[in-house]
Amino acid sequence: MVAVGRRVALMVLGVLLATAVPAEARYRVGLSEQRPEMFASPAWQALGLKLVRYLVPWDWQRDGGQRAEVAAFMDAARARGQDVLVTFTAHRGCFDGLRYSRTPACRAPGTRAYRAAVRAFDDRYPWVRTYSAWNEINHVSQPTFANPRLAVRYYDVLRRESRRRHFRVMAADLLDTSNMRGYLRAFLRRAPGRPRLWGLHNYQDVNRLTAGDTREMLETVPGEVWLTETGAMVSLGAQFPYSEARAASRTRWLFFLAGRFGVRRRGLRARLGRVYVYKWFGEPPGARFDAGLVGVDGSPRPALAVFGAFARPRP
Repeated sequence: MVAVGRRVALMVLGVLLATAVPAEARYRVGLSEQRPEMFASPAWQALGLKLVRYLVPWDWQRDGGQRAEVAAFMDAARARGQDVLVTFTAHRGCFDGLRYSRTPACRAPGTRAYRAAVRAFDDRYPWVRTYSAWNEINHVSQPTFANPRLAVRYYDVLRRESRRRHFRVMAADLLDTSNMRGYLRAFLRRAPGRPRLWGLHNYQDVNRLTAGDTREMLETVPGEVWLTETGAMVSLGAQFPYSEARAASRTRWLFFLAGRFGVRRRGLRARLGRVYVYKWFGEPPGARFDAGLVGVDGSPRPALAVFGAFARPRP
């Protein structure tokens, strides 16, 4: 395992030295990952990244196992000097990727419970600089799917907390599905405080070699958009059969989009400021969803070299 990590680190460093990054590109690059083992990987360390995104169940204090899991990741990230974007979400047992459970244990939190969870988390990790109110608010797997008002309420709680706790707030984090525009407009009509930071998961554009959803988001919202979760599919059911070569080519397209929209352009209200690629580790053979830059054992995939070429830290 150590030998594999060293070979990957040397490969990444070689690509970094050989590949130029366009001077006009102003976006910053990080990773979205849930496994703290990433921070111990020589290949990850060779990249010199300072940005990571982490999904936290809103009820992260519910049991000792969940608290320990969060602590393991957050403490490892802190030890490596990471700027962690924390995104709140439903706990894992409440969705299967297709729908949200309506059982009593999975009811969406009220604003009082949500506020208490945010305060407890920020008390435990006061060094966090940026929070996102809720993950993929327009996806069917989330309790906010048919309820933009609920998503706005979570954002408003976070916004009010930030006044005394001094962190940045991401208003809405959306997936590029067909309901994105309508949901976003409903959110904008209700959102207080003139939000200026937004999140987008542009999987369709990246994996289908298009740009329309990313552009639409940038045309609709003011301020700055971060690709809080994006990446190339190694596999996704029947839509994208397993192919590491295709994932590498789509990763190139991802960074083409980042370079294109990382500067202000005529007709756009926002610019693209950060890119969080999902994710570092791949999945075991046969998994329905796999977007890892390395295999489940840490072995390199072709997309890692492409990622490394564009992941140089930026001021």
